[in-house]
Amino acid sequence: MALKSIIFKADLNVADMDRGYYGSHALTVAQHPSETDERMMLRLLAYALNASEGLEFGRGISDEDEPALWRRNLVGEVELWIDLGQPDEKRLKKAANTGSEAIIYAYGNRGAEVWWQGIASQAARHDNLRVYSLDTDTLAELGTLAERTMQLHVTVQEGDISVSNGVANVQVALRTLK
Repeated sequence: MALKSIIFKADLNVADMDRGYYGSHALTVAQHPSETDERMMLRLLAYALNASEGLEFGRGISDEDEPALWRRNLVGEVELWIDLGQPDEKRLKKAANTGSEAIIYAYGNRGAEVWWQGIASQAARHDNLRVYSLDTDTLAELGTLAERTMQLHVTVQEGDISVSNGVANVQVALRTLK
């Protein structure tokens, strides 16, 4: 019997002073059976950092044709494509060529460094692509915030990112690769 996704409910409050965005989002997040709590929490963080009208979760892991998150306009054209991890050159090109804007959130310390060294020249060809890296310790801390029902507060001010569930607070440092 195939394993089923685990459903998480998140009340996500975003105060992004850098973008002037303030909003509350009631989200339902399906965690694929092969997805870790850490990766799922990174999806929520990516949502918070890019929160806007129309941003939604893609099928991600279970569908190679969709990103982790995306925003489409009213006629279905992709405006923003967000992927997580270390996509290969083909997927990187698809992300940059499909959306008006593409963002990659890489993770995995040494693995991410090696991946970036191998893909940086390909990434440089795409002006609409931004790439960030998150260290595994911070990712592990984010994973500890995962609960089936969550109330999360994400604050962004002068590049500093804080994620809190009211009890624990995680300071997130994203390293800009591109």
